[in-house]
Amino acid sequence: MPRVLLSSPGQKALLRLEPNPDDPWWTLHHAAEPNRPAWYARFGARTPVELIAAVTDALADAAPAADAPCDPYGALHQAGWSPYGDNGLASPDKTAYVERLRTPAEPGAWSTTVTLGLHQRVWEARFGAYAPPRLVAAFTAALADPKPVHRTDNGRHLPTLDPAVVTRKTTSVLAAYIASALEDRVHSLAARHTPTPTAPVPSRQAPPRHGRSR
Repeated sequence: MPRVLLSSPGQKALLRLEPNPDDPWWTLHHAAEPNRPAWYARFGARTPVELIAAVTDALADAAPAADAPCDPYGALHQAGWSPYGDNGLASPDKTAYVERLRTPAEPGAWSTTVTLGLHQRVWEARFGAYAPPRLVAAFTAALADPKPVHRTDNGRHLPTLDPAVVTRKTTSVLAAYIASALEDRVHSLAARHTPTPTAPVPSRQAPPRHGRSR
């Protein structure tokens, strides 16, 4: 099983992939900063990769747009999620739940749980109370996104615990597209950090000197 450890250039953030049946597979720890205490985010093994990517993309964006969403509930309200518990929202099909915890152990933490039925938990994600709201909002926006996700289907099974809740559409994709997908994604993200070249400043030329030659 793969084990991956990535640190940010400034050594402030540490992303760990540690496959372990008893613990979250993905864990992000961020050190304290002058304007924010230390915080964390963690994701269970079955958390869709698109949701984790939404968080890491937002984290790696050094210059987020001024109008970037910062309300974790915003996209969920727009997608028709309904109130759940004291401080949460439930998806229209009642399989996903997002809430701001008020427990003494982790007051203010954000918890997302996806279940099948009453007792079958599929995956869980959690953000610490001091996690930047824009990262939580990026996660919930990806969670509420109705756009289909691509998964490999060999005809015998689908990557789900209950095929009845999945709307399936088979699409043929060129192997070359699959092979270059990761490389294209890395290049597109790296382009965000490439400084825009500035036009050279024209140099001033001294006026010609006129004089008599001797």
